Amino acid sequence: MGGEQEQTTPESAPSGLVGRSIDEFVNQLRGFSDRARSLAGAVPSKLSLPSLPSPPGALSAAQLRAVAQTVSAQRQSIGAMRAQLDAFDQQLAVFERILDPLVDWSATWARLEEAVGDFVRPGNSDEASTGA
Repeated sequence: MGGEQEQTTPESAPSGLVGRSIDEFVNQLRGFSDRARSLAGAVPSKLSLPSLPSPPGALSAAQLRAVAQTVSAQRQSIGAMRAQLDAFDQQLAVFERILDPLVDWSATWARLEEAVGDFVRPGNSDEASTGA
């Protein structure tokens, strides 16, 4: 029976220690808030103190759910933008593949016009030199 008590005591001691630690923290927090209130009451009425925001632990489940939904919606929006950018990038890649041969063809056509232009244009340098 003495062995059973020794086994239960170490198991309950850590939870009791944590419970006491939390109680002490809460008591210290209450003491701090009481002192803050008493100091705020001692301030002259000409100086108005700003209202203190609610503590972070006071967020309701609905508020946290709304924040979580907002974050999720923003992540989905980013995913949609990524999909749109990927599609746009694929379209640009196709357009680029179409343009490459056209650029080459245009350069070839310009060289051909330059070479043939000397034969076709009236008033070339040979006629000008013979007429003089």
